Amino acid sequence: MAAPKVFLTGTTGYIGGDGLYVLYQAHPDWEFSALVRTKEKATQLVSKFPKVRIVYGDLDSADILEEEAMKADIVYHFADADHAGSASALLKGLSTHTPDRPGWYIHTSGTGLLLLDDISAGSYGIHRSKVYDDWDGIGEVRLSIPDKAPHRKVDKIVLAGIGSPETVKTAIICPPVIYGPGRGSGNPHSVQAYRLAAAVLKRQKGFLVGEGNNIWHQVHIHDLSNAYLLLGEAAAAGGGSATWGKEGYYFAENGEFVWGDIQRAVAKAAFEKKLIPTEEVDILGKEQVEAVYPLGTILIGSNSRAHAIRAKKLLGWVPQQPSLLELIPDIVDIEAQNLGLTGKE
Repeated sequence: MAAPKVFLTGTTGYIGGDGLYVLYQAHPDWEFSALVRTKEKATQLVSKFPKVRIVYGDLDSADILEEEAMKADIVYHFADADHAGSASALLKGLSTHTPDRPGWYIHTSGTGLLLLDDISAGSYGIHRSKVYDDWDGIGEVRLSIPDKAPHRKVDKIVLAGIGSPETVKTAIICPPVIYGPGRGSGNPHSVQAYRLAAAVLKRQKGFLVGEGNNIWHQVHIHDLSNAYLLLGEAAAAGGGSATWGKEGYYFAENGEFVWGDIQRAVAKAAFEKKLIPTEEVDILGKEQVEAVYPLGTILIGSNSRAHAIRAKKLLGWVPQQPSLLELIPDIVDIEAQNLGLTGKE
C-alpha cells in the first residue's frame, strides 16, 4: 500500500508512547492519528510528535473509534487490554473495509492471561512448571484458556473478529513483565518491578513474596516496540510474512526470571545506594504483601510463562536490550527520585 494511515490509542501511556516513538522515527511518511482525552495531553503529544493528528475522545467514544478505524489502514490499540467496547468499535469500523483494501488491527493484551491457576488457587511465590508458546501451542492458547482469565474476554473478541477475514486482519501482541525507559510523551515507566522498588524503599527493607520461586518472562520496552513496528510493517506490505487472524497471536518476551531473584536484587541495590539499612529480606505472607504492595501477590507472586517463537521465526524479531535484573539499580534510582530519597552517609 502507499504510505498507510495509522490510528493509535493509548499513545500517552507507557507501551503506546514508546510504540508511537518507534513507528514515528522509522516511518515519518506514514499518516498518524492518535486518540487523546484532553488538550493538555494533546499539547504534550504534539510537542514530541508534531505531525500526529489529534483525535479527541476516550475509549467509550465508540462512534469516534469506529469512524477513525473506517478511515485508517492500520489500527494499533495500545490503551486497555480489558476494554471490550473500544476493541469492538475499532473492529466494527475496520469491517467496512474491502478485500482489496483490508483493515489491519494490532491489539495489545498481556500474559496476565496465564495467571488463572495461581489466582484460583490463591497461591503465591511458588513455582509452576506450565509453559505456553505461540507456535506449536497456539491452539491451546486460543482454545483452552478459560473465559474468566484476565484479558481473555477481549482477546476472544479480537480472535473472533468482525466482518470477513478478507477485510479485517487481526493480530494480538501479548507482552509479559515490561521494563526500561519509555520514549513517548507521557508515562515513561512500567508497573511491576517499579512498584516493588517503591515498596522496598518505603518499607526500608526488602521482602520476598512467599518463597519467591514463581517465574515470569520479561521484555524491555524498546524490544517490545520493535515487535509492534515489525507487525505494522508487515501490514503495510499486505500482510508480509506475519500470520493474522486465528494464528495472529504473538507472545513478546526475551527470557524468563525468578521473581525472588528480582526481589533480592532490589534490596541489594537499595542497600548499596544507602537507601535502606540492610540488604536482608523478609519472607512475607499474603496479607503482609498486600499491605505494602497492593495486588503484589498477583503482580510479583504469580507465574506467567510463555515462549515467544512466532515473532522471531516469522518477523525476524531479535530482542537486544539488557535484562530486567541488569536494570534493577536504575529502577531503584528512579523510584528513589520519585520518593525524594537520597542515600544516607
